[in-house]
Amino acid sequence: MVPGEENQLVPKEDVFWRCRQNIFDEMKKKFLQIENAAEEPRVLCIIQDTTNSKTVSERITLNLPASTPVRKLFEDVANKVGYINGTFDLTWGNGVNTADTAPLDHTSDKSLLDANFEPGKKNFLHLTDKDGEPPQMLLEDSNNVDDSVHDRFIGPLPREGSVASTNDYVSQSYSYSSILSKSETGYVGLVNQAMTCYLNSLLQTLFMTPEFRNALYKWEFEDSEEDPVTSIPYQLQRLFVLLQTSKKRAIETTDVTRSFGWDSSEAWQQHDVQELCRVMFDALEQKWKQTEQADLINELYQGKLKDYVRCLECGYEGWRIDTYLDIPLVIRPYGSSQAFASVEEALHAFIQPEILDGPNQYFCERCKKKCDARKGLRFLHFPYLLTLQLKRFDFDYTTMHRIKLNDRMSFPEELDMSTFIDIEDEKSPQTESCTDSGAENEGSCHSDQMSNDFSTDDAVDEGICLESSSGSEKISKPGLEKNSLMYELFSVMVHSGSAAGGHYYACIKSFSDDQWYSFNDQHVSRITQEDIKKTHGGSSGSRGYYSSAFASSTNAYMLIYRLKDPTRNAKFLEVDEYPEHIKNLVQKERELEEQEKRQREIERNTCKIKLFCLHPVKQVMMENKLEVHKDKTLKEAVEMAYKMMDLEDVIPLDCCRLVKYDEFHDYLERSYEGEEDTPMGLLLGGVKSTYMFDLLLETRKPDQIFQSYKPGEVMVKVHVVDLKAETVAAPVTVRAYLNQTVTEFKQLISKATHLPADSMRIVLERCYNDLRLLSMPSKTLKAEGFFRSNKVFVESSETVDHQAAFTDSHLWKLLDRHANTIRLFVLLPEQSPGSYSKRTAYQKAGGDSGNVDDDCERVKGPAGNLKSVDAILEESTEKLKSLSLQQQQDGDNGDSSKSTETSDFENIESPLNERGSSTSVDNRDLDQHIQTSDPENFQSEERSDSDVNNDRSTSSVDSDILSSSHSSDTLCNADSAQIPLANGLDSHSITSSRRTKANEGKKETWDTAEEDSGTDSEYDESGKSRGDMQYMYFKADPYTADEGSGEGHKWLMVHVDKRITLAAFKQHLEPFVGVLSSHFKVFRVYTSNQEFETVRLNETLSSFSDDNKITIRLGRALKKGEYRVKVCQLLVNEQEPCKFLLDAVFAKGMTVRQSKEELIPQLREQCGLDLSIDRFRLRKKTWKNPGTVFLDYHIYEEDINISSNWEVFLEVLDGVEKMKSMSQLAILTRRWRPAEMKLDPFQELVLESNSVDELREKLSEISGIPLEDIEFAKGRGTFPCDISVLDIHQDLDWNPKVSTLNVWPLYICDDGAVIFYRDKTEEVMELTDEQRNELMKKESSRLQKTGHRVTYSPRKEKALKIYLDGAPNKDVAQD
Repeated sequence: MVPGEENQLVPKEDVFWRCRQNIFDEMKKKFLQIENAAEEPRVLCIIQDTTNSKTVSERITLNLPASTPVRKLFEDVANKVGYINGTFDLTWGNGVNTADTAPLDHTSDKSLLDANFEPGKKNFLHLTDKDGEPPQMLLEDSNNVDDSVHDRFIGPLPREGSVASTNDYVSQSYSYSSILSKSETGYVGLVNQAMTCYLNSLLQTLFMTPEFRNALYKWEFEDSEEDPVTSIPYQLQRLFVLLQTSKKRAIETTDVTRSFGWDSSEAWQQHDVQELCRVMFDALEQKWKQTEQADLINELYQGKLKDYVRCLECGYEGWRIDTYLDIPLVIRPYGSSQAFASVEEALHAFIQPEILDGPNQYFCERCKKKCDARKGLRFLHFPYLLTLQLKRFDFDYTTMHRIKLNDRMSFPEELDMSTFIDIEDEKSPQTESCTDSGAENEGSCHSDQMSNDFSTDDAVDEGICLESSSGSEKISKPGLEKNSLMYELFSVMVHSGSAAGGHYYACIKSFSDDQWYSFNDQHVSRITQEDIKKTHGGSSGSRGYYSSAFASSTNAYMLIYRLKDPTRNAKFLEVDEYPEHIKNLVQKERELEEQEKRQREIERNTCKIKLFCLHPVKQVMMENKLEVHKDKTLKEAVEMAYKMMDLEDVIPLDCCRLVKYDEFHDYLERSYEGEEDTPMGLLLGGVKSTYMFDLLLETRKPDQIFQSYKPGEVMVKVHVVDLKAETVAAPVTVRAYLNQTVTEFKQLISKATHLPADSMRIVLERCYNDLRLLSMPSKTLKAEGFFRSNKVFVESSETVDHQAAFTDSHLWKLLDRHANTIRLFVLLPEQSPGSYSKRTAYQKAGGDSGNVDDDCERVKGPAGNLKSVDAILEESTEKLKSLSLQQQQDGDNGDSSKSTETSDFENIESPLNERGSSTSVDNRDLDQHIQTSDPENFQSEERSDSDVNNDRSTSSVDSDILSSSHSSDTLCNADSAQIPLANGLDSHSITSSRRTKANEGKKETWDTAEEDSGTDSEYDESGKSRGDMQYMYFKADPYTADEGSGEGHKWLMVHVDKRITLAAFKQHLEPFVGVLSSHFKVFRVYTSNQEFETVRLNETLSSFSDDNKITIRLGRALKKGEYRVKVCQLLVNEQEPCKFLLDAVFAKGMTVRQSKEELIPQLREQCGLDLSIDRFRLRKKTWKNPGTVFLDYHIYEEDINISSNWEVFLEVLDGVEKMKSMSQLAILTRRWRPAEMKLDPFQELVLESNSVDELREKLSEISGIPLEDIEFAKGRGTFPCDISVLDIHQDLDWNPKVSTLNVWPLYICDDGAVIFYRDKTEEVMELTDEQRNELMKKESSRLQKTGHRVTYSPRKEKALKIYLDGAPNKDVAQD
């Protein structure tokens, strides 16, 4: 129902408008405030905390109104970082206002605008110490909660209920200020070197033990007797002093570990804390021999127990007394799924005797026979400090894995040990009538209940998080009796993680205030009894049977109790009670800490910048790092740089100055005239972590003056070109402005080089090989493309070269050659047909001067009356043509099994020696020298080269070189046009051509094939050398190598155009090597002296750079269409089925039979294998997997794809080859005998089709198993598809329901597949547990050796050792 108008509830008109007006006024007021705030400029403050090295990288950002007072800025910063306001200073930092270095006044009411802050810009501030004292941390308000609640820290994550800061500057786990200085608890943490948390836990426990610390302080180190670096007690003493007096939050333990004889690698090995305790105590006892502390460890930690056996027939008891340093308590009894509930239960189980009966009967000396007996342990004496080790690490023999037992085991705060002392013994617990047998391993306990400790795993996880445990336990505190054995808990060493690794920390009770603390590496915090209860282990809730599997991995591992005896309980020594040597040590460490603090202050105010200097004599650019305090003047910095660059004996100091430099662009930005007394901090723009520029120490000659460099200028390096001498001079530097014209620039260069400006030509090199002639006089330098640093070439000769087009001019050709010429160092072979002496003899006989320099000049160009390189190469072309024809004839008529390696060195005539009739004798001498050379030497060299080639894939080399040796998509020659590639090379399309067929005989047509698939021919189709097609600069000079880099060998220093092909480069080297280019190989030498063969002949030297080294080795280089192939023997029934035999050369167009014929003599000579051609086969090799069988009539590159660095299997046959057709299938079969739990050797089956029925028939035929009982399965993985005999029967997919082999799940389409088969009626052998475990070990060992299916392979553990002399190598030698 709609109410009538008269019934509507409407306020009175005046009330309504009054309310409306109030709302509008309020809104207007707020809008005005927002508008004013928006109009008010804001100041962006970026504060860097420099009070600690760990916080230097942190930045605090505040965006405040410009009217904000300075004191409010301090308050905001204090709240942001957690400091007490007034305990720190704010000073101007990098960027702006660097002139004002005085700290800001934290009480000032000045606005930020009045305090010289710049609105709209970044204002950098440094937060620094106040009066040399670090800032004080702001303690959080307790809110009436106990202080300990706020300060708890168990592990890296905050415990539940702890107070965490909410601001964005504080991390989740602890406040920003907590990492700056000493913890508010008053205790100092220890830095974790990497995985040394176990060491830190033990050291903090020993430090918090009053009796141990006091005794350590009483020991005095004698400098004369021992090196302090290797003295373990002294380094522990120093560490304890630092833990007690240092102002740092955490200190390093590197000095302690160094005294152990450990290196940095030990920091990455996590060990068991109990093992460390044993080893360290043993080392301290050795060091403390014949001192007052000699028996300290035994007095504090050693107890005694009796190991006895009592005959149950006559009561005779045999026993011995052993000593122990700790008591190992089993968490879960062997074979039981139930853990002991408490430490008391585990102690009772420890001394619970066992009955020796049945086969375990004891031979009684009194009864003279085997009798039932009771065997057990009894405690005779408990130590003052009782150590209990909870054996949480065990070995699961079912899974063969190490495991950690996370079951709950409670332990009391006070432990009464009187109930465990000498039970059922008539003698007094402290009787002396028992003879101590003096156990060899002091401190060890012998008990059948002890399981092996597998807790020394390498650490993986250094993180930790405590789980909350349910329920609380009441700790009873019975009244202490005078002679009671009541112990109080004061240290719990906790392990968090698994058996594979984890993290240790310690919960320790201070005897000074009875407060518990968590010592977690560098973090120290207060904790409560509730936190201690969480280390009992177990799950956070009831999970029934699977409770252990879901239990927290954070639990107690070692417990240390102290006997409650007021007469013996000591307190920590006070400062005035320190021995004199400790007082001196405290003073010394304080001075060192103050010195470190001052050094850190200096570091924070030190400018570190790159420094360069072009050595005035050596003309080598030197680089260093200049570290100069910000208050040092420029004059002082120049002197520092002068000494740093070792110029004292080279040039006077007044001939040096520092200038601003851009090393990337090689640009001098500005000089600092008149600013010699300016502080470096001001010149460099403050102290920064990195600078966007560098400094150059510029030098001058005494008669020169320094040029002034102004901002905005560009630097130009001017090279003067002499066209007549064809030289390019060293650069002269000039400064110019971008708005200058080319005409003005010419006048500037004319003054610097004294060349006439009218005839001057200027060429700008804007980037590599981009030459531009400056031909527009009125154009500015900026328009011409000048930048900060530029390079120009100038020439001012009066020649006709000026009229020629620039790209056709002599100047362009000279500059083009200059830009592309590189310097290479070539190492010639030591003993070769072309050795220096023989080359000289040949040259003299031919009418040459015999001078190597003349020879170099001859190959340089067609100057003089000497034969040019062109002529030499023309002659070599003709010789190679005739040589090729003769080789073909020899191939038709000669022995087909002759090795190509030998034939290539026959009938060689050097093109260098055809100068007349006298050269024929020299040629015969050369031929004789080559032929009589030991062929084994050539073969061995070839082998070593291929070994180097084999390593290419694993070496870090240039990708261009890798591609040249591995890629099957090689650059090939064909009749088609060239295709330009992105890298500047030319590619040729690969076209089909005639192939050599098997029925055409043994004619080696691949030498003249038109295609190329591996390497490139040195000659084109016309037979003309490619080196003749385009002239490329080449000049070689003898060179003497530096000491240590091949001195005594014969070197050439070669200047060559890097656009030359490898083929042409090798032809130029022929006169110096003494053999044809086809009979030596080129190896590029990389850093660390790695060598890789360069084989692609049509590629240029563009990947080479100045001063690269090249090694020349004798041996036949690959021809066009040839490939170097690695031949490996396939041994299917050997542990290692792949064995390398040799390197061979296969060629495109060659048949498989031809390659086998060439392999036969090589196999006989190199491998001792005397095989006939029908008794071995070649097959595809894919890693270690045998593949397709190659038939004799297959042709490489037509039927078989072949590529660089190819590998092939050679398989020796037991009989005649059965594979005759590609339709056949060769399969490797292996019988599984479940009744015997073994596998038979491999047998090969050749199938005529891919039918499963045929496979079954063949398997039945070779095995004798009835056809209907045959079951088979395909092997998994790579050859030989190894699998454990314990798994094969059920893990494989037996008897697949298919009719052909080429369908799922078999997919057998190629040779080499592995098939397992069995008789389905044969039952699996039943194994006992012992047999199964033994077989499991054997199979694990077998599979690990073959590299197949090892389910558990932990990293090798490293034993924990402490070396008393600080030298592990000596200790090993002693062992």
